[in-house]
Amino acid sequence: MKNFALIGAAGYIAPRHMKAVRDVGGALLAAYDPNDSVGVIDSHFPEAEFFTSFEEFDRFIDASGRNGTKLDYLGICSPNYLHDAHIRYGLRTGADVICEKPLVLGVADVDALMEMEKATGKKVNTILQLRLHPVIQALREKIQATPKGVVHDVTLTYLTSRGKWYFTSWKGETAKSGGIASNIGIHFFDMLSWVFGEATSSVVHKHAEDAAAGVMQFEKARVRWFLSVNADYLPAEAVAAGKRTYRSILIDGQELEFSEGFTELHSDSYRQVLAGKGYGLADARPSISIAEAIRHAPLAALDDTAHTFAARVKA
Repeated sequence: MKNFALIGAAGYIAPRHMKAVRDVGGALLAAYDPNDSVGVIDSHFPEAEFFTSFEEFDRFIDASGRNGTKLDYLGICSPNYLHDAHIRYGLRTGADVICEKPLVLGVADVDALMEMEKATGKKVNTILQLRLHPVIQALREKIQATPKGVVHDVTLTYLTSRGKWYFTSWKGETAKSGGIASNIGIHFFDMLSWVFGEATSSVVHKHAEDAAAGVMQFEKARVRWFLSVNADYLPAEAVAAGKRTYRSILIDGQELEFSEGFTELHSDSYRQVLAGKGYGLADARPSISIAEAIRHAPLAALDDTAHTFAARVKA
């Protein structure tokens, strides 16, 4: 049995990590979050210690180690801007780390963490669950089998509506979340680079706090992309169906259907980590680089290469 601790226990994604720990037969020794709305722990590890003070959490982890209960893995579900500090804490503590995406907000942080991995002998793992989805795995195999020089036409559209709370929270602050590309686009950018190869160029047509759009060239695809948290930009068919989320990936005019099969992907990710096959810093680097470049890119004028939703963005 492996021993786990969790930072960010009150977050949206934390229950998936708790379930994953349980599914791999692990024990959750302790959890930390400054917010105490963490009753979900009872569904998974009611015996786990819980702290709203990081100092007390640290003291418990340290005392446990000195008393013979070694921490094997530290799970991190804290706000994006805290990931780097919490990863460093885990490595210094002598644990391997399993961190939600975006792993960090810049490639310089990735490079620094690689040095810290070498110094500590521990590994940083991240959750890149789309790589474990059977449909995405099959797509990658298909694309890799295509002749060299074939470039596919891809359109990515992802809207996940958020209320006013979003812009009041850390998610609405670019310095803390990394902006919309890091906050809701990172897993798609990872998937695109994993399937279609290295990103070779990028143009950003729109970039507001609630939406962004651009065109990206990969080795095997040209991708028009649009991301938004604004319900005003939902397509008519989603509004008519009463939906507040819309996701579409068109590849050469054909819809990629992968709406099912997500329930076990975090647990599958943990199984990969325990088997020594977790996705690490080098795996996360391409999507972090993409999102960082989008964040700092100058805006290009709209043209016929832009995503059709780009013209809807007011900013």
